Amino acid sequence: MKSREEIEQFMTSAIELAKEGASMEGGPFGAIVVKEGKIIGSAYNSVTTDNDPTAHAEVNAIREACQTIGSFDLSGCLLYTSCEPCPMCLAATYWARIDKVYYAASREDAARAGFSDQEIYDQISLPIEERTLPMERLLHKEREKAFQVWDKNSNKVEY
Repeated sequence: MKSREEIEQFMTSAIELAKEGASMEGGPFGAIVVKEGKIIGSAYNSVTTDNDPTAHAEVNAIREACQTIGSFDLSGCLLYTSCEPCPMCLAATYWARIDKVYYAASREDAARAGFSDQEIYDQISLPIEERTLPMERLLHKEREKAFQVWDKNSNKVEY
């Protein structure tokens, strides 16, 4: 178990990254991924500098961590982030199998600073046909072909 002092030091590092990003057009969000007491991924938000809406601090840090260890599975890792993860970053954290998330600011704090994700939280819980983003299902009969190819692929890497 990590000491409170060590946890707070890693959180301070994430907050420092957020401050760095905020001063460099990156946005006020920072994150680090830690494995066995070592930082294996660190980043700040780079949405506007990369012209990439998915370049949130958490996603960037997860990408770097995966490259560092050569795996998409971050089991055994901790995520320290300057703010409660948005829905996309939370999903990425689950997909990466991160063990625990530590965060500083809440989603309400982010909303007061102009970064509200409430609409996304609200939309996720609605049935598809009630969401504001139109979605249409096509080629329903063709849906199984890719899954059949996957099932027969002897070289597939399960995830």
